[in-house]
Formats: sequence, C-alpha cells, structure tokens
Amino acid sequence: MIFIRFSEEQKIVFVTTAVVLFVYGLMEFHDLYSMTGIASWYGKRFMGKKTADGEVFDPEKMTAAHRRLAMGTLVRVTNLRNGRQVTVRINDRGPYIPGRVIDLSRAAARQMGMLEKGLAPVKMEIVAKE
Repeated sequence: MIFIRFSEEQKIVFVTTAVVLFVYGLMEFHDLYSMTGIASWYGKRFMGKKTADGEVFDPEKMTAAHRRLAMGTLVRVTNLRNGRQVTVRINDRGPYIPGRVIDLSRAAARQMGMLEKGLAPVKMEIVAKE
C-alpha cells in the first residue's frame, strides 16, 4: 500500500477538480448540455477523407465536428439570426479556430441558411446519444 500526504491546498484543488469533472459528466449524461457560439461549415475540400470516427466524410450528410462531444451525439443547432434548426450527428473533431463551437457539413449549413456568410451565431443542444 502506498500513502501520499497532501497539503490542505492540494486537497482543495483535488476535490474541486473531482467535483467539476463529476458535474460536467452528469450534465452530458443527462443531456443538459447547451452552448452558444459561432458555427462554421466545411465541405468539398474534405469530401472522401476519413472523419475522426473513421467514416468517409460526405458533405451532403447531416453531420458536424465538435471538439469534445462524444462521437454519435445528436445535436440540435439553431441559427440565432433566422431561427432555422438542424439536427446533426457528431462524427468529427474541430473546429480548431478560436471562437467557433461547431463545424457543420455543407448540407447542414445550407438548411441553416449560412452558406453564403460562412459563419452564424448558434445555440447547440444535445438531443440524444447514439
């Protein structure tokens, strides 16, 4: 058996981190995840390449990339400019540009009415996990 002594400050940091991770995990498990930010889209340049979950990217499917959500998570995305909504499945990682919260496929961006501008303010909500 190994015993490690922690200072009071180390104990507080450890407990605080554990509580944050626990709460964050429960939020995702119970589908309470909601976030607002800027969405972008990606299309033909990535067509035929493998996504992070191993499937071949098709810009005409209702899919998206997110940095942290589990692969297969279904997310409702609402365009805050025009109120249009789409439900996409997370199958890739990204976006990697600061300030952006989700990268939509071309098909999803078309339905959201954001193809021309390329970016849109959005609200994301978890609908389900596959």
